[in-house]
Amino acid sequence: MRRFALPATLLAGVVLVTGCSKGSNDGGLPVPAGGDAGPVTTSATPTAAPTKTSAAPTEPPEPTATKPTAKADQVIVVAGNYATNPAVQGLVSSYPLYFQALVSKDDTILKQRFPSFFYSDVSQGIFDAQRNGWVMRPPGSVVVVGAHSTKDDTIAVQTCRSQTTQYWDPRGKRWTVVTPKGSAEVIEMIKTGVGWLPYRLASAQGVNCAKVHYPA
Repeated sequence: MRRFALPATLLAGVVLVTGCSKGSNDGGLPVPAGGDAGPVTTSATPTAAPTKTSAAPTEPPEPTATKPTAKADQVIVVAGNYATNPAVQGLVSSYPLYFQALVSKDDTILKQRFPSFFYSDVSQGIFDAQRNGWVMRPPGSVVVVGAHSTKDDTIAVQTCRSQTTQYWDPRGKRWTVVTPKGSAEVIEMIKTGVGWLPYRLASAQGVNCAKVHYPA
């Protein structure tokens, strides 16, 4: 079996991530909007002359209470019939971090928390997204459609990723992967001292996503 580097910290529970890419080449929204916002106008009204200030100190205004805005999850992972499989549970817990790296186009979190084989498998794709200015639009969803053991003592978890988890190319105005029914992805999970973690990407040949219904 191949060696791997253990992650630095424990992945516990489903991590809900909220960061989005802010790179200069992102092109704003995933689907570029035509036109600009128009010129900025300034008022021509002259400023009033300064008035005398009162000798009494001025009390600062009371802060206005604002209701926090709820943010939607970036990715939804649906385990379905495989929810009791420990390897699938590990995928459900770790996939939001993986998705965060894809959306932000920053592989740092993968380098710090995932086995080295998995990091090397996906880092090139993240680099390509940085170089080309591709944008991934959350929310997205991932549906588990299968799980089986391999000869390397890993569990191959078969998934289907919704179209919204694919990169949008702002230059070509198209999805980088044209998959109307979503795209198949197989991630081999391995049991480590801190639980089940993604070990490497495997061939998705034979995984059919045509009839999968995605929640996002």
